[in-house]
Amino acid sequence: MQVTHRNGLEIDKEEKLNLKQLWSRYAIFWPFYALLLVIALIGAWAYVRYFTVPLYESNARILLKDKNKGVSESKSLEDLNLISINKTIENEVEVIQSRTLITDVVKSLGLYAPIYEKTKIRSKSAYTSSPVRIEALDMNNVKPSKEIPFAYEKQTNQVTIANNKFPLNKWVSTQWGMLRFVPNKNYDGSFRNGLYFVFADPREVANDIQARLNVAATSKLSTIIDLTLRDQVPQEGEDILNELMNAYDRSQENENRSLAENTMAFVNNRLIRVARTLDSIENNSQRYKASRGAIDISTEGRLYLESATTVDRKLADVGIQLTVLDTVENYVRSKSNQGGVVPSTVGISDPGLSRLLNQMYDLELQYEKIKKTTGENNPVATGIADQIDKIRPSVLENIESQRKTLQASKANLNSTNNIYTSRIQGLPQKERELLDIGREQAIQSEIYTFLLKKQEETALSFASTVSDNRIVDRAQSSSYPVSPNKRLIYLGAAIASLVLGIGIIAILLLLRSKVMFRQEIEDRTAHPIIGEIAFEKSTDPIVTGDGKRTLIAEQFRKLRIALSYAGINSKNKKILVTSTIGGEGKSFVATNLAVSLAMTGKKVVLLELDLNHPTISDKLQVKVDIGITDYLLGKRDHDQIIKRTKIHDNLFIIPSGPLPENPSELLMNGRIQTLLTSLHGMFDYIIVDAAPVSPVTDAYILSPYCDVTLYVVRHRYTPLAAIEKIDENKVNQLHNVAIVFNGVRSYSLFKNNYYGYGYGYTGSSNNKKEGSKGSSPVQSISKA
Repeated sequence: MQVTHRNGLEIDKEEKLNLKQLWSRYAIFWPFYALLLVIALIGAWAYVRYFTVPLYESNARILLKDKNKGVSESKSLEDLNLISINKTIENEVEVIQSRTLITDVVKSLGLYAPIYEKTKIRSKSAYTSSPVRIEALDMNNVKPSKEIPFAYEKQTNQVTIANNKFPLNKWVSTQWGMLRFVPNKNYDGSFRNGLYFVFADPREVANDIQARLNVAATSKLSTIIDLTLRDQVPQEGEDILNELMNAYDRSQENENRSLAENTMAFVNNRLIRVARTLDSIENNSQRYKASRGAIDISTEGRLYLESATTVDRKLADVGIQLTVLDTVENYVRSKSNQGGVVPSTVGISDPGLSRLLNQMYDLELQYEKIKKTTGENNPVATGIADQIDKIRPSVLENIESQRKTLQASKANLNSTNNIYTSRIQGLPQKERELLDIGREQAIQSEIYTFLLKKQEETALSFASTVSDNRIVDRAQSSSYPVSPNKRLIYLGAAIASLVLGIGIIAILLLLRSKVMFRQEIEDRTAHPIIGEIAFEKSTDPIVTGDGKRTLIAEQFRKLRIALSYAGINSKNKKILVTSTIGGEGKSFVATNLAVSLAMTGKKVVLLELDLNHPTISDKLQVKVDIGITDYLLGKRDHDQIIKRTKIHDNLFIIPSGPLPENPSELLMNGRIQTLLTSLHGMFDYIIVDAAPVSPVTDAYILSPYCDVTLYVVRHRYTPLAAIEKIDENKVNQLHNVAIVFNGVRSYSLFKNNYYGYGYGYTGSSNNKKEGSKGSSPVQSISKA
């Protein structure tokens, strides 16, 4: 368990380290991210300023009556047994945002002929800045057009189009059809030039408004509907919502009026027929009495007459109900009458039939509204049509049941009527004829009185056909634009710039071929990194010495201490310094390490064994007239080639001497080992500056004679492939390799924060100069 816990801690530590390395790898390029951020914010500002239209939000509220939420129709209609219009919030929401109503709004406000004002940046709506607006006699015949410039003359109240002047408030013939120019009631009083109008397809304008319109109930239990519309002109948005609510009210009033008109037409038709019959009976009675003389009906005859009249009245009621049932049956059986005017049920007392007809008419009304809005193939419309088809058989069955009942009642009444008729037949002929006339007159009078009562009730309901809706809040617009969302745009631009910057950096890092990060060295070789040397802008080759407390001087002191971990001590004192290719700073590292060691009071000798391109003698201003080549050729003894430097009393140098033609063969003659053995007893540290391993094999020859090999790797200079070859070379393997990471430069916000895991490097490839002016991180990667 203890081991598992340790492993878990190690894994957690590695994850944190990887995150830190990843952060350091990308965070160093903050100037590039900052530049992209500034560009993105400027682009976002330009987009908001020049390419977006500010939209204002208008809101309105309307109260509906929903039968499912406790609101019923007016009492007068219930007393008349009329078919009421039942509503549901969901259906009315669809009706309000239907194309039919919105098209009425487009026509009423003249939105098919919008007026615009030209500005320096872009055209904008002149809904409130134009002194006039344009109406077409038939908007459906108006064809879409391009810009039509016009001018308004305030003094003459005329509109000028292409040198043609047109008066206001009159229909005039133009090349675009019959038009009328009317004063704009929303004109804000400011006169502007550069006005023009266009003709748009009313259907497209309606579709655009429908797309921007949002209609929804405030809550599931509420019958209040919120209407929301976004428009670039606040006043236009308010006018559209207000006119839409007015159009909806008018449509509801028209539906209520159609129901009342249908009932009124039925009652009036029956009244005319009954009045004609009654007039005919009265005329017959007068003619009969005039021709036969006045005849008094006996008491028995009067009793028979009253009884027969009662039966006839009931027969008349049954006849009216059968007529109503026939009318209703014809309506129900006709599928083409969906959404039409429902026939009246005056005289029908069965609540079941009224309820079924009520449901059927409500569903048919819903079906018509949804079909106009979404089309008859819509799943909702199809479902409602199925419900209508299911209710229709129930209605027909109810009608048939009532018809049978009424016919049975009619048969019984006819039987009773025949009895009274036979008894009346037994009376004297004159009395009997007079009883027949009086009997028929009483029946028609009763029917006429009943119909007059229903006529007055229907007229009252017809006069009170108002909308069942109530406008709670008229439209009102927001004081500030709700779109575009500037904060969201700027935030999106900032995030996009960051993602783009990271993406660019990631691609450049992927495509580069040079070392940029310490982790890349550690991933490619098992040899330890014992030191990091920061980039120094100074052209002075000696960056350490007495009294120097710079960062790079301290780093060489740390490297000096780290040598002990590489095995350097009083017995193992020979240090070889090499690199992959020229220009990586091996001579710079060897020289300053030698100075740093000499500052400890130890005697240090620096061997300039880069016999292909020696540079240390020039940097230390030492003559190269004699040197190691003379010793290797046997021309000089070792004590004759050792020279003291001016840098420090404890620092000595053996210059390269004249450059030989075959340095590798010269190093293999055996005298170099003798020289190192002699120097081992004379000095505390021996530092050998060897040639790079890539072009020549000198370092491989010298490494076995040394105790440690410092392998210098330079940021953005050393190829990544060269690091892998350090471990791959099994034949000529360097002895006890330790890596020095040279030229690390910080690009963080904190100038003193140098760390090899994530800081870039810039430098010169000149072999004689280790310092140069820096470049940006992205440039560094691009060059890599």
